[in-house]
Amino acid sequence: MTDPLTSAPPTRAPACSVSSAADCFHCGLPVAEGSQYSVLIDGVRQPMCCPGCEAVAGAIVAGGLDNFYRFREQSSERPDSGVQNNRWSAYDLPEVQGEFVRDFEDAKAGAESGVRLRVASLLVSGITCAACVWLIEKHLARLAGVERVSVNASTHRAQVVFDPEQVPLSLLFSSLASIGYRPAPATAANSERLIQQERRAAMRRLGVAGLGTMQVMMFAIALYFGGSKGIDSQFEQFFRWVSLVVATPVVCYAAQPFFAAAWRALRSGQLVMDVPVSLAIGLAYGASVYATVFETGEVYFESVSMFTFFLLLGRSVEMRARHRAGLASGGLAQLLPLAATRLKQGTDALESVPVTALAVGDRILLRPGDTIPADGAVIDGASGVDESILTGESALQQKEQGSPVFAGSVNGDSSLTVRVIAAGSSTRLSAIEKLVEQAQLDKPTQVALADRLAGRFIAAVLCIAAAAFVFWWQQAPERAFWVALSVLVVTCPCALSLATPAALAAATLRLQQLGLLVARGHVLETLPRLTRVIFDKTGTLTEGEPRLRAIHRLREDVGEGEVRDIAAALESHNNHPLARAFRAWFGNRSVRDLRSVTGRGVAGTCGETAYRLGRPDFVCELSTGSGQSAPASLQPPQVSGEEGQWLLLGDSDGPVAWLCLGDEMRQSAVEAVAGLRRQGLEAELLSGDQSAEVPRLAAASGITEFHGGASPEQKLSRLRTLQSGGQRLLMVGDGINDVPVLSGADVSVAMMSAADLAQSRADAILLQGDLRALPRAFELAQKCRTIIRQNLAWAVLYNALALPLAFLGLVPPWAAAIGMSLSSLLVVVNALRLSRWQPSI
Repeated sequence: MTDPLTSAPPTRAPACSVSSAADCFHCGLPVAEGSQYSVLIDGVRQPMCCPGCEAVAGAIVAGGLDNFYRFREQSSERPDSGVQNNRWSAYDLPEVQGEFVRDFEDAKAGAESGVRLRVASLLVSGITCAACVWLIEKHLARLAGVERVSVNASTHRAQVVFDPEQVPLSLLFSSLASIGYRPAPATAANSERLIQQERRAAMRRLGVAGLGTMQVMMFAIALYFGGSKGIDSQFEQFFRWVSLVVATPVVCYAAQPFFAAAWRALRSGQLVMDVPVSLAIGLAYGASVYATVFETGEVYFESVSMFTFFLLLGRSVEMRARHRAGLASGGLAQLLPLAATRLKQGTDALESVPVTALAVGDRILLRPGDTIPADGAVIDGASGVDESILTGESALQQKEQGSPVFAGSVNGDSSLTVRVIAAGSSTRLSAIEKLVEQAQLDKPTQVALADRLAGRFIAAVLCIAAAAFVFWWQQAPERAFWVALSVLVVTCPCALSLATPAALAAATLRLQQLGLLVARGHVLETLPRLTRVIFDKTGTLTEGEPRLRAIHRLREDVGEGEVRDIAAALESHNNHPLARAFRAWFGNRSVRDLRSVTGRGVAGTCGETAYRLGRPDFVCELSTGSGQSAPASLQPPQVSGEEGQWLLLGDSDGPVAWLCLGDEMRQSAVEAVAGLRRQGLEAELLSGDQSAEVPRLAAASGITEFHGGASPEQKLSRLRTLQSGGQRLLMVGDGINDVPVLSGADVSVAMMSAADLAQSRADAILLQGDLRALPRAFELAQKCRTIIRQNLAWAVLYNALALPLAFLGLVPPWAAAIGMSLSSLLVVVNALRLSRWQPSI
């Protein structure tokens, strides 16, 4: 049994088996003598007792879930004998579902009825347009027990909320396969394979269509000019046959996705854009083959090839955008270590174990720089911990005995011993991921304006073409087919289908040049409808790096430069985030006897003088003696209104100077906020920081509404409240704590310096940290919408003028093909104006 998205299993060292060599590797039962059933697992062919176990184990390995065998603690149950009759039955096993199915905790209907609902995250290959999304959602929603289906056309991911008591997961897989789509678990390995397969197939088809179009156009030019100047029939026929040979791979191979999508839609009783596209390509090609073989009529091989090439080019641009968005995002699994150092029960002996093997009550050792693998409480040691993954704040949080620590955080300067209080899916980090998935379920599917118009237009075109055939069959049967073909070709929604993607492609490229990488296709369509922009603080409105803001000397005998250099020397070997504020002056002075005191400061000797930098009580101990507190009058000054974190520098003679450190606001923030306001948008600051920096930064950047101390849950709640009030929101953030709101906002933007997970869930990425790209994006989106409307208006006007002429037989097929090509060219040229657009800010 194989999975639709499989590749060769990984060839790692074999895991420790829980059964003997004579037993079934899957269920542990004895293997009959002479049995030929086996599965290649971790590079070793393992014995199986029956075809059922072979099928299930093959599905586990093929689905990229072979880690199950590495970390399981006992043999699995033997599957029913009938499992081999259903290729999807293995996905009903709980151990197989572990990586892509979870409990759905937010279902009101389920909670009221006592039903335990589950959410399956699936990859669905074969999606080509918004109509495919609609078709999948409609088809699965008909199944009893399916509560909700949400398909993302950009990432090809589906979230299905279902009742496992009514509808097994295998039925969801087989239902998708029955309508021509290939489902697979949404694991990182499957995502990467899907990207590679899709990319290779698209490039091959685009290459074939491009080469075919260039070649066949040369012969078409010879036929056009030969027809007007006179050409021997033998040469004309030769050029036709050569054109047939060149165009055949374009139609049979490059255009295959159009035919497959059209057939899939027709089987399901639906009309999508690919139906008339396939009819136009197929009938024009068929008619050209007929004309070539029987030496009568006109040929349209060049129109067929060019039409196919342009449509494939548009879809290739869309595919590249999806891949840049991080289709293969590994999620939170990439944020945690693979192994942890655990203290053996009852002893202090250390052992390395997989993170998945950690349980509540285990004691783990965290060395400086280690990523914390589970939620826990400190039972020994003191250290600073970087919790920016959860709070967005770069400052180390001081931890001591009894302090809580969270999975995904990074231990700072000292070792800690931690007792695990939550592991795996019970951690706070996992809770954030669940919020992300819930936000994605609520995210509305964006449907392009062109698709909405084309959907109504397709049925009318097909009916008119059929009516033309019937009419001319009664008047002049020999012209019926050609007139019907002219109607279909001249009204083929080529310009209509290119109107939106051509403009979006040009605008997307221009936005990238301006510093904003668009990762989701709906961004430019949605931007003009937004009403509010919500900013995170640290790393978004600010640079995300500490800066030395001010120096206030307390003694005249030490200059500012000397104060700065001494402080830099003391911090030169410190891994605290605040030390980065002095990087520019590292090495200006030498230092010895350096030591760091967690939560208090640093000490060292420069020249012959001992210095301390940090909290006032720690610094003053050097001059007043240990145990003496700092004088009450020794308070940080307010120099030129500077606010931030004040550190005291002192020596054995007393305090030397105050140094103010803080995160600087981005220079582009004020202009960006002003530009957004000019376009009628409200701005809001929503931060997890509780300090006075929040109102200060809001005032400095021109933002009047701000909220501090917001947790990820509170941020998402604020987002939902605004959306329920009718507002459409843009969220700009950079931390893992911003991921739920980035996923739930109508449009989301992540900074280039943001965490990988935040970037993977964002709709766009700010490449250079210049916030002015945001008002520019809004301005360009308005222009893009205008261009799209112009293109659509032209496409409708062209069809309104050309359709009656073609129906009356006044437009021969060759003229219809030229008209269609010119109409498409006009749409593309108009769209290319966006690539030269200049912003006003």
